[in-house]
This record gives sequence, structure tokens and C-alpha cells, in this order.
Amino acid sequence: MHLNATANGLFRQLHNALGRITAEQYTTKNSLLSNASVGQHVRHIVELFQQMVAGYETGDINYENRQRNFLIETDISFALAQLDAVAHALSLPNKNLQLTAGYDIDAATSITVATNYYREIIYNVEHTIHHMALIRIALEWGFKITLPADFGVAPSTLKYRKACAQ
Repeated sequence: MHLNATANGLFRQLHNALGRITAEQYTTKNSLLSNASVGQHVRHIVELFQQMVAGYETGDINYENRQRNFLIETDISFALAQLDAVAHALSLPNKNLQLTAGYDIDAATSITVATNYYREIIYNVEHTIHHMALIRIALEWGFKITLPADFGVAPSTLKYRKACAQ
């Protein structure tokens, strides 16, 4: 499935970027990221994918109920292992699911809408690209680490740039 290849391509990009930084850089809070660390952004990416896969099994995805494993944000090797585990878990057939979310911070109310597995992979791919763009800012501006031109850039933007260059 093309969606798996897209997600796995993003994971490879993250692998390569994380392989270029130190443990200290991974956990350093950065004012450019509202005082978050690269590791916190990686944890967020990993946990949403993990929650999506867990929701596949139950039929209901609720990203708010994800496990918050702080080892992902503090240990690069563990984070990379979790990315690998998610990559291997994505090869599931499409099926209808429910998505539950609560947006009122003052109440325990939530809404449930129909979705499907492929739609949630698309959401997570877009979400990952967004966080990779933030990680890019931290690494390039905060640590002067140059990343590939396509790191944290949406495929539609890459296609547009390619069309403009011709």
C-alpha cells in the first residue's frame, strides 16, 4: 500500500536525522519549539501512530487516550525502536473505524465520528510532516545541523516546487 511506503519514508527520514544528533540535543528544550525538545516531538509522532494501531484492534481510535511513554522522548535508541515497531504494524487492511475526540477542556464530553484506517494513516502522515517541520527548525536553527531539503516538507509542496522548476 502506498500509504505505508509514505509513512515508512518519513520514519527513515526521522531515523537519519536522529542519527545525526546527540542525546543532549535530543532532550534539550528549545525556545523555538515553545520550550519543547526534539524528543518530545518524536514521542508525540510515535504515540499517535501507536494509538491508531491500537484503535484498529478495538475499532475505536481515541488519540487523547494514548500512553505517554517518556522514555521515547529521552532515549533516542528506544524512540527509533518504537518507530520501527510502528512501521511493521502499519500493514493492515483498510476497515471502518470510529474516531472519538473531546475538545472541551472543561468538560468530559466527546464526539464520535466515522473514519477508516487509511484515513487515519493519512492524518498521521500529515501530522508527522508538521512535527518534522518543527524538528527541522530545532535542528537547523538551534543546533546548526543541515537536513535534506525534503525533510518536514509535504509531498504536495515538493510536487509544486518540482513543477515550478521545470
